[in-house]
Amino acid sequence: MVFNLQVIWAIGVSMVVMSALVYLTRRVILLIGIVLVAGHNLLDSVHVPGGGIPSFIWSLLHEPGEFTFGRLVIFAHYPVLAWIGIMALGYCTGSLYVQNANPGKRRGMLLLAGFAAITLFIVLRLGNVYGDAAHWSQQKNLLFSFLSFLNVTKYPPSLLYTLMTLGPALIFLSLAENPLPAWTRRIIILGKVPMFYYLLHIFVVHLLAVVAAVLTGYHWQDMILTDRVNRVPELKGYGFPLITRYKAAHNATQWWLKYL
Repeated sequence: MVFNLQVIWAIGVSMVVMSALVYLTRRVILLIGIVLVAGHNLLDSVHVPGGGIPSFIWSLLHEPGEFTFGRLVIFAHYPVLAWIGIMALGYCTGSLYVQNANPGKRRGMLLLAGFAAITLFIVLRLGNVYGDAAHWSQQKNLLFSFLSFLNVTKYPPSLLYTLMTLGPALIFLSLAENPLPAWTRRIIILGKVPMFYYLLHIFVVHLLAVVAAVLTGYHWQDMILTDRVNRVPELKGYGFPLITRYKAAHNATQWWLKYL
């Protein structure tokens, strides 16, 4: 049996932790968020080898890993420390949206914070100073060097990944405060229940995978996974090989295929 500790784990634990942090002052919560987001990369050099409980706990906190306990395979891909920090920062940002908040001041603060995050990302990344264990390097051309520059770590989200993604998001929030057009109001409900739709999409995608397996000659029972799809003997060759063959034949001449 495979158990994948993905976003559900990170969000669930972060919410439980936040249920305790909310009793602290916002300044303290903000400080905790900054320390976790900015400081967790100091732990990158700490490793707990082996497949036992100590290593498993460390993977849940900071370093992704895969573990086998009897017949149970657990993928711990979303270490929670950095996500707790991000959620704490998001909680503090929510104070900008209270009913009596000044919209102009809010837009200014979001814009400033967004540009500050992007600037800090560029400064730290240029010199490979701190914030991501995966350093960038000069590649064969400017485009590939730029892609290397942006190739930061998501699992767990490094400081640079957080700056690179939340910076533009804050700027977008600042610029998107104008009244929404009618068509966006109809779909705004999707943004109000993101956890529900995230959970729902897992089952929908797996159902589609079962249908695809049956249509391509496999048994639906083969999609009751006990390991990764590419490791299950019964699913050898599963997929849609046309694009795979095209990529293999044109990979040398079509640079964009390397990113598919």
